[in-house]
Amino acid sequence: MCPRTIQSGAKNSTGPAGQGNPWLKGALGEAANAAARTDTFLGNHYRRIVKRRGHAKALVAVARSILVIAWHLINDPNASYQELGADWHRRHLDPARKTRDLVRQLQALGHQVVITPASA
Repeated sequence: MCPRTIQSGAKNSTGPAGQGNPWLKGALGEAANAAARTDTFLGNHYRRIVKRRGHAKALVAVARSILVIAWHLINDPNASYQELGADWHRRHLDPARKTRDLVRQLQALGHQVVITPASA
């Protein structure tokens, strides 16, 4: 489930995920497919990735997230899983960065943008 890096000289490029254990990969795929339909952090993770990368790559990303979570829980006997919530990414979004990115997108489309703060 880990992405491979292909190196040729000084150039690095990504490759397909490794083969790994086929039984574990199948079980993780089913778990990721189920998690993608939930209103949890993993479900939101799937929905964020599927918009730009597609269904298959989003499922592999969620399956890898599940594998990383399981590894941390198995590796540390004192660790416990805490659901971050479906809105975790929105809550940890930097408003200034989002504003800057949206302004750049509008300017690239040929619009002139003037930002005025909203009065509360």
